[in-house]
Amino acid sequence: MSERALDIAIAVATFAASMGLLAAGEDHIDALDVVLVALTALPLVWRRSASLGVFVTTGLASVALRGVAEPVGPPLGATLALYWMVSTSDESRTRTRLLGGIVIAILLAHAAAAGAGHGHFPGAELLFGTLLWGGTWLAGERTRLRRQRMAELEERAERAEELAAAEERTRIARDLHDSAGHAINVILVHAGLGRLRVEDDPEAVRAALATIESVARETVTDIDHMVSALRENATTAEVEPPAGVAALERLVERQRAAGLEVTTRMSGDLERVPASVDRAAYRVLQEALTNAARHGGGSAHVVVTVDEALDLMVTNPLVHGAATGDGHGLVGMRERVALLGGELEAGAQDGRFRVHAHVPLEA
Repeated sequence: MSERALDIAIAVATFAASMGLLAAGEDHIDALDVVLVALTALPLVWRRSASLGVFVTTGLASVALRGVAEPVGPPLGATLALYWMVSTSDESRTRTRLLGGIVIAILLAHAAAAGAGHGHFPGAELLFGTLLWGGTWLAGERTRLRRQRMAELEERAERAEELAAAEERTRIARDLHDSAGHAINVILVHAGLGRLRVEDDPEAVRAALATIESVARETVTDIDHMVSALRENATTAEVEPPAGVAALERLVERQRAAGLEVTTRMSGDLERVPASVDRAAYRVLQEALTNAARHGGGSAHVVVTVDEALDLMVTNPLVHGAATGDGHGLVGMRERVALLGGELEAGAQDGRFRVHAHVPLEA
C-alpha cells in the first residue's frame, strides 16, 4: 500500500469512528455536524506534508463541533494530528514553544466549548484533555527522538564504512611498498650477480635470471591485486593476503640465492597464530631481511617463537657506515605491530642490527 493510500485509509477510518462517537451522544445529526466531523478527520490525508496545518484545522473543527453538538469521547482526528505533528517536527526550541502554545490554546478552546455546552466550569474536560494530549505529545516526542537516533546510527554506519575503506587502502599502500621494495632489492642483487658472472659462470647467470623472472612475476600479480582493489568503489574490496610465516623458507631461499647467508630457528605451533598476526609477521620478516641484504654484512639470523605471543628476532652484522636510522620500512613495521597490540624494537648495538617484534596472539 502506498503512503497516500494509507493516509486516505486512516482519514476515512477516523471519520467513521468520529461519526460513531457523535451518533452515540446525539439523537439527531444534521448536515453541519457531518461537515464538522469531516473537517476533524479528512485533513489527515495531508498529515505528511502539512502536519501543523492539519492539527490546527482538525483542532478548530473539533472545537466548533463541541460547541454545536455533544460527541462522546475525545477528538480523534485532532489527537492523531497532534501525535504526527510532534513526531515529525524538528528540535528547534522556538518551534517547540510555538507548537506548545498552539496546542494549549486549542485545548483551552475545546474545554471552554465543552463547558459552555453544559453550563459549568469545564474542570473535568480540561483535566482529561490535558492528560490525553500531554500523553500524546510525549508519545510523539519519543517517536521523533527514536527516528533521530536511527538516523544518527545510519550516519555513523556510513562513516564507519568510509573509515574502513580508508584503512583498507592504507593497508594496500603499505603492502605495495613492502612487496615492491623487497622485489626490487632481490632483482637488483640478482641482476648484479648475473652481470659479474656472465662470462665465467653461465649456470649462475641462468639461476639469477630465473629468480628475477619468478620474483617479477609474483610482484606483478601482487600489484594487480592491489591496484584492482584500489579501483573498486565498494568498501568490501580486499587484497589477497600475503603469505604468512609458514612461507619463511621460500623468502629465505631467495635471500640465500642473492648471496645473503640466512640461518633460521623456529619453535612453537604456527597453526595457533591468527591470520592478522601471521601476515604482519611475514611482512616484518620480509622487510628485516631486505634491510639485512641491503645494509648488512652478508648474513642474518632469524628466530621465530610461538608461545603466548609470537616473537620475531632478526639480527645481522652491519657494514661500517651503513644507515641505521628509521626509514619508511621500519615505520611501517612498527605500525603493523602496534595495530595488533604488540611492540617492535629496532636498532644497532655492538656492530649488529637487531629487529625484535613481540605480537600477542590475542589482541
